[in-house]
Amino acid sequence: MKKILFVLAILVFAQSAHAQLFSKERLANLEDFDKRFLTWGYFLGFNSYDFKIDYINQDTDANTDVLVEAQSGFNVGLVGDMRINEYVNLRLEPGLYYTQRNLTFPNFEEQRDFLREVKSTYIHVPLLIKLSTKRLNNIRPFIVGGVSTSLNLSSDQKNPDDNSSGKFRMTNGTSYYELGFGIDIYLYYFKFTPSVRGVFAMSDELVRDEDPNSPWTSNIDQLSTRGIFVNFTFQ
Repeated sequence: MKKILFVLAILVFAQSAHAQLFSKERLANLEDFDKRFLTWGYFLGFNSYDFKIDYINQDTDANTDVLVEAQSGFNVGLVGDMRINEYVNLRLEPGLYYTQRNLTFPNFEEQRDFLREVKSTYIHVPLLIKLSTKRLNNIRPFIVGGVSTSLNLSSDQKNPDDNSSGKFRMTNGTSYYELGFGIDIYLYYFKFTPSVRGVFAMSDELVRDEDPNSPWTSNIDQLSTRGIFVNFTFQ
């Protein structure tokens, strides 16, 4: 699914760039838009969250890995953009992110034991630096990076039940770093921005089971989120 989203984003960028650079139309839309100190907008998009799992003991000859099946989710949020100079902007993009990951644990026979459906609802707040190129007709490519934090409303961190009762628990707060790219497209009435961004957690998110020899969590050294966002911003 991540590959499909990535290819779709590249196709959108390529088609827009071709239309703007090689079309006979050269009228500049929203000529003074980027001169504003503050601008506002909103975004809609898709996400694909995954887990990076490090193990305490990993036997390459045995079936010890937890399998992670990523599913696509969706995003919605607001954008606040502050102009630093002609090429640099500071952005705040708080949003609500819905996603699900399915974990399959080895050495179990029954689905109630080997399958954990990890449904997450995040309040995600990134602070980003946007570095743009010079505007080319009605498009402007950019790269973006920064840090973020999120509150997982579905974490079950304080739930006394654990995997022995069918509950997979995660911490309710996580910090990340983010990297991405996109292209601003200046239309007649508004600026439209498709972008792709990768997010990588900087902390362990696993809440371990009470049993220190738990077959679900005892061999996991660190479990951290990683994901891809494909957002479409309107300003």
